[in-house]
Amino acid sequence: MAGSSQGRTVAWLGVLVASCIVASGEVHGQEASGTLVDSSTDRLEVSQPSRERVRPDDTRFWQAADTHGGVMAAVSDSVRLLSLQHAFRVSLSSKTRGELGGPFLKDYGSSVRMPHTWGDGDGWVINYLGHPSQGATSGWVWLQNEAGAERQTLGRSRRYWTSRGRALAWSAVYSTQFEIGPYSEASIGNVGLRPETTGWTDYVMTPVGGLAMIVAEDAIDQHLVRWLERHTNNEPLRAIYRSFMTPNRAMANVAGGRWPWHRTTRDLGERWPRKSATLSQGKGDDSIRNSP
Repeated sequence: MAGSSQGRTVAWLGVLVASCIVASGEVHGQEASGTLVDSSTDRLEVSQPSRERVRPDDTRFWQAADTHGGVMAAVSDSVRLLSLQHAFRVSLSSKTRGELGGPFLKDYGSSVRMPHTWGDGDGWVINYLGHPSQGATSGWVWLQNEAGAERQTLGRSRRYWTSRGRALAWSAVYSTQFEIGPYSEASIGNVGLRPETTGWTDYVMTPVGGLAMIVAEDAIDQHLVRWLERHTNNEPLRAIYRSFMTPNRAMANVAGGRWPWHRTTRDLGERWPRKSATLSQGKGDDSIRNSP
């Protein structure tokens, strides 16, 4: 019996890995040289891989940053993100693995139900931090594939808020699919088979809380991460700043086949912010000295 359960677990993990591979090649297959694997191989061939200099506009692995893939690329990246999430669920949750057996269609159909309460039995951290984090990550998946969205800076501009509004809509669709879709908690692990495990909190907090986290990460990147980068030329340290201070954006980068610290607007090795600040200060001092 234990062997049968282990066999089903291995089979499910195999399906998830295959889904990642298919999703990786579906949209980006023509530019396969831009995958993480190929990029990793290229970087192993040089002594200081992180010191490679490229124009900021060309930092996207499989295509130029301004020619984003659109809806189909967002779907592809979302499938990869879903596969990563389900792989973690199957690997780490014995409860999920225990529900993999039984008649698939019957259990899946019984697991899809309309919530009648706000809570779903999960704790505060999962509902009000974990699910918004998922919403932010899936929202960033959309922003990375909408032309010009990553270049918008936090402010009152209409273009910024409309792009973030579309990210909210995408994360709402992603969240619904994650809960009850064909590639969901309901189909993999039969979450919802018991009525007390469903609640509106997941459907509401994932996109709404996700939008709040996206805006927060925009502010952190714009005001804190950039400030820290101006005070160091250490590229690994810059990568750590970006990856750990904006973790949802970093996860979306991975799902999109990019390094966690990737930014469309600036290269990891840029030196100009610090230089420009020094030059500006020097010009200001000269103008003071030369003033009558």
